[in-house]
Amino acid sequence: MMVLKAQEHTKPLQVSFFCTNWGMSETWEAFCKRVKAAGFDGVETWLPAEDSERKEMEAALEKYGLELILLSAGNGNTFDAYLENFTANLKRAVAQRPRLVNCHTGKDYFTFAQNEALIDAATAISKESGVEVVHETHRGRFSFAAHITKSYLEGLPDLSLALDISHWCNVHESMLGDQQEAVELALSRTRHIHARIGHPQGPQVNDPRAPEWKDVVQQHLQWWDRVVEHQQQQGNTTLTITSEFGPPTYMPVLPYTRQPVADQWSINKYMFEQLKARYTQ
Repeated sequence: MMVLKAQEHTKPLQVSFFCTNWGMSETWEAFCKRVKAAGFDGVETWLPAEDSERKEMEAALEKYGLELILLSAGNGNTFDAYLENFTANLKRAVAQRPRLVNCHTGKDYFTFAQNEALIDAATAISKESGVEVVHETHRGRFSFAAHITKSYLEGLPDLSLALDISHWCNVHESMLGDQQEAVELALSRTRHIHARIGHPQGPQVNDPRAPEWKDVVQQHLQWWDRVVEHQQQQGNTTLTITSEFGPPTYMPVLPYTRQPVADQWSINKYMFEQLKARYTQ
């Protein structure tokens, strides 16, 4: 956990770093051992469906002193079915007492009122449980686009975001220079960051260490810096960041062999180390 020095009239901001288990092919024991050795504070994952795996996860997290962020979503062929499933899944997630729950909320084709009902349900569950719930900016969800998310943020004062702005770069086929007002509002309402680098043609560059992505990486860093500034100005004392570069085929692959063009683990570790250094004073 990294602690940023307080600026004048603000409290210190503690930044905690999490690692995605997306693409994990090993046991929870082996994975958590590797995550701890790399210096992460915790893991972000979906709640395992099977009790046996959930217990394995819990044991490994406890053994290595790692915190937990859970992802949650909904499913259903109708809105009512989706709402019921979304609510049940979120209740199961908060029952685990994670650091926070990051929701994939709603659908891009749901009406504003329908998505608002989902957000309101999540807010009620969060307040009742005391577990923070945030909503990820993500393709296919209510928050799939910057200008659409802006309308929700303006209408729902309790709405907080998990910022994965890589999706918006892809959706808008730009680095969002023409949507600065919407982006700035989102940055001011962000409580959790997914540190993945997107670009106008996709939600994940092949390797952020490559020099051809320098300007794109710099733009993401500037966005994340603004999130940190907003958190300090608002007097918040904690912020969480997850390195979330994905595995093949989210990670680009070579034709025919389907071999990934870069190593997911080393990229996520690199991104964590860069941000740890950046936000440590």
